[in-house]
Amino acid sequence: MHDEFLCHVTAYGSFGGRRVGVPLGTYRAPTLALALWWMRDRASWIAERLDPDPDSPLFPPNSVAPVADTVPDVPSVLRAWCGDTRRQEQVADQLAAGRLVRVAISDDTTEYELLAESVDALRMQRLAPALSTPAA
Repeated sequence: MHDEFLCHVTAYGSFGGRRVGVPLGTYRAPTLALALWWMRDRASWIAERLDPDPDSPLFPPNSVAPVADTVPDVPSVLRAWCGDTRRQEQVADQLAAGRLVRVAISDDTTEYELLAESVDALRMQRLAPALSTPAA
């Protein structure tokens, strides 16, 4: 069992013809449960910012407008991912096995990436080349 997990959230877009990543957060989770919680929390955070409640008193009247039906609905996909128990269990199994987990959702302009990996697995990957190098 892997005990510690490194989690990242990044938004990728294009600027000047180049792909640019903007970090939205990083968390070093001391447990698998906290890694999953943080990923769901960040997914919900992104969804709320992309699709806020138009009746919220934080926004002036008519300042929030719906997008066209042809635009991919990233907030709905993120909210569905958060609420899908089966998919959460799959993510937990992958992380517990030491595998990298990447959840990516895109719209017309931006890709949102949730990434998590075991700190132990990262350490083992770094040590593997040194362990297999013959002594002189």
